[in-house]
Order: sequence, then structure tokens, then C-alpha cells
Amino acid sequence: MAHRLLISAGLADGISRVSGVDTSEDVSATLDCLRALGAKVEIKDRTATVRGADPFRAKRATLPCRESGSTLRFFLPLCLLSGSDMTLTGSETLLSRPLSVYEESAREKGFSLDKSENAVRVAGKLTPGEYVLPGDVSSQFVSGLLFALPLLDGDSRIVLIPPVESKSYIDLTLSALSSFGVTAVWTDETTLTVPGGQRYAASEVEVEGDWSNAAPFLSLGVGVTGLRDDSLQGDRRIADLLAKLDGENAVIDLSDCPDLAPVLFAHAALRRGGRFTGTRRLAIKESDRGEAMKAELAKCGVAVSVGENEIVVEAGATSPSEPLFGHNDHRIVMACSILAARLGGTVAGIEAVKKSYPGFFADLRRINIKVDLENGMDL
Repeated sequence: MAHRLLISAGLADGISRVSGVDTSEDVSATLDCLRALGAKVEIKDRTATVRGADPFRAKRATLPCRESGSTLRFFLPLCLLSGSDMTLTGSETLLSRPLSVYEESAREKGFSLDKSENAVRVAGKLTPGEYVLPGDVSSQFVSGLLFALPLLDGDSRIVLIPPVESKSYIDLTLSALSSFGVTAVWTDETTLTVPGGQRYAASEVEVEGDWSNAAPFLSLGVGVTGLRDDSLQGDRRIADLLAKLDGENAVIDLSDCPDLAPVLFAHAALRRGGRFTGTRRLAIKESDRGEAMKAELAKCGVAVSVGENEIVVEAGATSPSEPLFGHNDHRIVMACSILAARLGGTVAGIEAVKKSYPGFFADLRRINIKVDLENGMDL
């Protein structure tokens, strides 16, 4: 939600304030990209004061997306509002992730998109109209269009080809838009109608607690405050899913909450195992999360089978035979930390946790888990 609210503030006329902002590496990437488009942003005491900019006036900007997939996908349509040549940079890992949805739109709508190992260059103008997208790819492509299309002169429609996955993330974007006076609505289960000619209005908003970042602590049996039970986040299901894994023969569909997968795999290994469906998109995250967790759980004596759209995790985790590894993926680091907290052990490659939750290890210490950060992470 921090990404969504900050982008909306950056597009708004006037000065907005967004409270509850934690400057993780991903959020910092979004802030840098807003500044590149001309917005003025100051952060103090977890509150961002944002003077919005007109994206139609941006000229030949370079937007540093670092390793943030959401930042890249959210900002790319905004870079097509001015008609100027724009460049979005990022790590080789980020740029290896697919942009096929936008590449197909470029062919259909007449703008250019040139992707290399460390940059995406776009030129031309986004136009109103109908955008047909596959519903089982990242919802971030849909959100990116939702930020930009309301600013165009004409009305637009986004039509999703079923099945539609991660719909809750699209609803989060619609909620952020609404907070800044912009309207887009579902007209049926697969179609979004986006009226044109709208403008973002400055607002004061607060970032709600993040259920996916709370997941490791809930797995450890720790109460977490600041979470909304009525949240639109698909990850709010975490408590129910953890309870399900405490029973026998658990089957869990991850298609609407893929970010919970690594924590749930670790929890299943520590409990009674589980079968997980809707896992296809785990292969195109910061790591191939199914294969990454298979490798780390093998070190704990747990068998994991990875299919095309299903992953089965056996039970019976034991103390790891060698250091666990984070695979340059913040979610894998958190999942491995659960295993080490329960079983003892070391986690290497922990720096990736800064991507979304720089205070993670400090919070582990707050719940009386011994953490030594000098050589990996000993728990």
C-alpha cells in the first residue's frame, strides 16, 4: 500500500501526506522514481510529504527501479504519458523478469518498448481504449495501467482473460486511487472500466499494516498489532492458513496470496506438511521460490516436490545440516529465519530482507530470539 499511496500522492495536485511509511529498498525505489518524474518528496518520522508533479511534462527522465518489480511495472505506463523518451533502470535480476504484457500492449497500441539487461526504454504515448490482458500474470501490470489511464482524455477498459489471479492486489490499487479522488470500477468479474479526464486530488492517508510482513511472526506464534481485519490484502488470510496447516491433509490455494508461499512452506515442514496449488507464478518472483524452498528444506530433511502449478511439502523438519541461504529473496530470508528460529541454525545471504522489511531482525530480537548478525545469522 505504501507504493500505491505514494504514487497517487506523486500524481496529485498540491501537497499530500502519507504516514506510516517504512523506507525499505523497494519503497525507496518508488520514491526515487517519483522524484525523477518531478515530484518533491520529504520523509520525516515515517511520514512522507509529497508535492505532486504533472507526468505529462516529464522529459527524458531516468527512473531507478533498483530491484523492485512493483516499481517498474507501476511506473512504466506513467512514463508513456509525456510522449518523451524515458528510461527505467534496474538490476539484471529485475530486468530478467517478464514484461510480456506491456510488450504485447506496445505492439497493439503503437508505443515502443526496448528492454535490455539493465534498462527498459519507452517512447510514444499511452492512448485510451481497451486493454486485454491475461488474468493469471502479475496484477502489477493491471495496477500500472490503473494509475495512468484515468489521466487520459478518453475512457478505457481493462479486460482480463480468465482465470483472474491476485485480484486482491488490484482492489488495493483501486482503494488507493479512491483515496485521492480517482475512480475505476469492476463492471463484472473480468472487466475494469476507467473513466478518463480525471485528476488526482491531494490527500492525507496512512499506510495500513502489511499482512505478508507479519506472516513470519504469526508463524512463530507472536501477536502482531496494526493489522486491519477488514483489509483488502489477500495476505490477510495468513492466520487461517497457518491454522489449516496445523491439521491433517491441508490443501491451500496460493493464487491470490503468492507472497505467503515461502513462510507457509516453512510452517508446513515444521507441522504436518501440505499441498499447495496455484503456485505457477512463484517461478518469476525475486527467485524461483518453489525451487529455492525445496533446496533449503532439503537441508532440514524435508522432501518437496515442485510441479507446474502445485507444490507438496512433507513434514518432519530437523535442524539444518548446513547453513540456509536466502537466494537474494526477502521472502526466502524470512522463511529460512522461521526454520532457524525453531530448529537452530545459520542463514546466509540475509541482506535481501532490506528489500521490504529492513527492521526484520531487530523485531526478531524484540521477541527474545537470539540473533547474531556478524557471520550470517545465528539463531
